[in-house]
Parts: sequence; structure tokens; C-alpha cells
Amino acid sequence: MAPLSDKMLALLIQLPPSLHIFEGLQSLRELVPRLDARFRYAIEVRHTSWFQDLAYNFFANNDICLVWSQLAILQTPPILTTDFLYLRLTGDRSIQEKDFGRIQIDRVIEMQKWTDNIKKVQEYEERIKLSIITANNHYAGFGPGTANIFRNMLGLPEATWVIEAEVDT
Repeated sequence: MAPLSDKMLALLIQLPPSLHIFEGLQSLRELVPRLDARFRYAIEVRHTSWFQDLAYNFFANNDICLVWSQLAILQTPPILTTDFLYLRLTGDRSIQEKDFGRIQIDRVIEMQKWTDNIKKVQEYEERIKLSIITANNHYAGFGPGTANIFRNMLGLPEATWVIEAEVDT
């Protein structure tokens, strides 16, 4: 990853949903000293045991971003642990791949809660230098469309993209 260091915003470390805080923190204590300091790191926890000061302090003390996540059955509290925030709108697996390409599920109410959190951060947290927000197709059916809805909610212009036709080989 070193050749990409000047192009990368952050490296995401996603923990498994079965990993509880005490086992996970022990592993992270061993991992953190080995992390390349040229990169920013964000950790996505997917077990509710992580939602406590012990984890928040560990991440803050090690300059690691706690990822804000919207999963099917889990929503991370909007706690800041570093000078950037990372939001992942992941959803569930209820939308089949064949149906990707257009919005399938109305997630505006959920998204409004996240935009409110981001606006609060923008207003009160001068230390925040970067916000990374991602949406996959499983969240609402079309990640780029979800991103544009979110951009509109934040008062940003829509992103444009070109969908290339498949080429037979």
C-alpha cells in the first residue's frame, strides 16, 4: 500500500460481528504498533460491546477513527475519536444483485439522522478535517444514487458518473 499513501484517505479495518471488545482490544493492542504511520486508520466494529468509553478512549489515544455504521441490525453511535469521520451506509442483504442500479428502499429517515450528526460535527468540531461517507448497493439498491441523496441533504452538488455498457469478450 505504500505507493498509494499519498492517494489514500484512510485504511478501513472491519472487525467481525462476533468479535467482542475484550478479545478485540487485546488483538488491537498487538496490531497498532505495527501499523504504518503514513496512513490514517478507521475501524468498523460490528458488536455492541464496543460501544463504551473503553473502546472510544483506545481509538482516540491511538488516533484511530471509530467508523459510524448503519447496518441491518446495528447502528454505531456517532462518537468522534480522531480528526476525521468515516460513515458506512451498508444496510442488509435483502436487495438482490440483479436489482442493483436504482433506489429500492427509502432510507431518507435514517440518512437524515446521519446528516444531522455530520452537521453537528461541522458546526462544533473544529478539529474535523475530513469526512468519508460511503454507501453500498445493499443499503438502498444503488450506492451512487444513495450518495447523491446524501450529498443533497448536506447541501452539496450531486456527483455524476457514466455507466459503461458491458462489452462482450
